[in-house]
Amino acid sequence: MITHGAALNRWRLILGKNAEDSLSLTEKRLVRMDDALDFLYSREAGPDVRREQNGGQEESHPTVVRWLHEIRELFPKETAEILQRHALDRYQLTALLTDQEILEKMEPDEALLETVLSLKGMMKGPVLDAARRIVERVVAQLINKMQQEIRRSAFGKLNRTSRSAVPSLRNLDIKRTIRKNLAHYDRENQRLVLEQLYFNSRIQRHTPWHVIIAVDESGSMLPSIIHSAVMAGIFAKLPMLTTNLIIFDTAIVDLTNRMDDPVETLMSVQLGGGTDIAKAMAYCKNLISQPRRTIVVLVSDLCEGGSRQTLYHTCNDIVESGARFIALTALNEQAVPDYDRTTAQTLADLGAHVAAMTPEHLTDFMAGIMNT
Repeated sequence: MITHGAALNRWRLILGKNAEDSLSLTEKRLVRMDDALDFLYSREAGPDVRREQNGGQEESHPTVVRWLHEIRELFPKETAEILQRHALDRYQLTALLTDQEILEKMEPDEALLETVLSLKGMMKGPVLDAARRIVERVVAQLINKMQQEIRRSAFGKLNRTSRSAVPSLRNLDIKRTIRKNLAHYDRENQRLVLEQLYFNSRIQRHTPWHVIIAVDESGSMLPSIIHSAVMAGIFAKLPMLTTNLIIFDTAIVDLTNRMDDPVETLMSVQLGGGTDIAKAMAYCKNLISQPRRTIVVLVSDLCEGGSRQTLYHTCNDIVESGARFIALTALNEQAVPDYDRTTAQTLADLGAHVAAMTPEHLTDFMAGIMNT
């Protein structure tokens, strides 16, 4: 039950220091909470008002390092994370990302990863090293999470089937079985005692599927870029797939040789600039050797900076070849799309599957394609 005094204190913290003449705080912890909130949200008043408020003989606002320490100590974990996210997203406190000590104190999560990647061009030396460690930690968390999701998906079931070893006479690895059991040869009876049998993996009836992932480097696509890089790294380790990873703006960078290291992939991303989707699709088209066992995944907001007619012509060629073409307007846990609807509709009319998906839904969709 919230007492009358507790309710007044909450209102006082909500209203901020402008209400301190009417509602005063006496408890030291509440005063510290008020200072921490004011450090962040007084920015709503604008720089001129803040200068006026901060004039006089009162103590200066806490430094960013101190502020991070304060919010963690004073507020529940969930609230502290919201405050940290607001500091980065709403108030552009980029000083949080130009000091090694500050970076090392922050809670690694996807929001921080996005901000680090968008500002890494401003970082140098030890700060950049600290940023890379944040990228490594968050990517490791995402890999663990997405691997579990993929295993639970229909794609995971398909992958397990293709890799299973079947204990049948047809799949008996005779040479390995003999070699591994020579230590158990019975000289007296001149026979080989087989303590363990070894089998070859089931022979695949088809060549592996070829997955080509092309990712737009537009700043608005950053959450999708992160998930695409991690997914490509996971796909690279699956024997049922051969995978290519391409990132593009007006230029194309083929990261296939580095996609097993998502951290390196993400550190290679250069956000912003123009967008030439048609050029990227032409590059992907040239990678296709067996169209009917190829899936092309375009991750983009579909805001074409080049020729739309060239884009439509190239995508139509991919679809007509027999390859499956998926245009993802978002690939992340929220799957909230923000895209050019005219281009999306035209690609759908050509036969592309256009959608916003979570990674798990994409792998389910790919499994459906592979099972047909």
